[in-house]
Amino acid sequence: MNPSCPFCELSADRVVASEGPCVAFRDGFPVSAGHTLIIPRRHVASFRDLTADEWTAVHRLAQRIAAELQAADPTIAGFNFGANDGETAGQSVFHCHLHLIPRRGGDHPAPKGGIRGVIPGKAHY
Repeated sequence: MNPSCPFCELSADRVVASEGPCVAFRDGFPVSAGHTLIIPRRHVASFRDLTADEWTAVHRLAQRIAAELQAADPTIAGFNFGANDGETAGQSVFHCHLHLIPRRGGDHPAPKGGIRGVIPGKAHY
C-alpha cells in the first residue's frame, strides 16, 4: 500500500467487482459510460510487475465486466482494453490500472485504427 496513491486509498463503495488479488471500479473521468478500471490490490506501477495470478484476475474481471455491461446496454458493440504504462505513455496515476472502455456505434467518426490513435496520424492506414 502507498498512502499517497488514490487507488490504494480507494473507498470500498467504488468497487464494482473483485477477483482474488484485483478489483474493478468505474473511472472517475470516463471516456464513455461504463468505463472501468481494473487494478491489483498490491501497489505496483506497471503491468510488467503483475504476477501470473494478478494477470489471470485482470482478465477474468475484464471478461465478466464486459459481459455485464453488454447485457445491461445492448448498444455496446465493442471495447478498448489496455494500459498507459509510464509517463511517456500517458500514465498519470502510478498504480497499475487497465482501462476497459465500452464502444458504441457512432461514438467516433472514424474508429478504424483504435488504439493506434494515441499517436496522431497512425490510426489511418
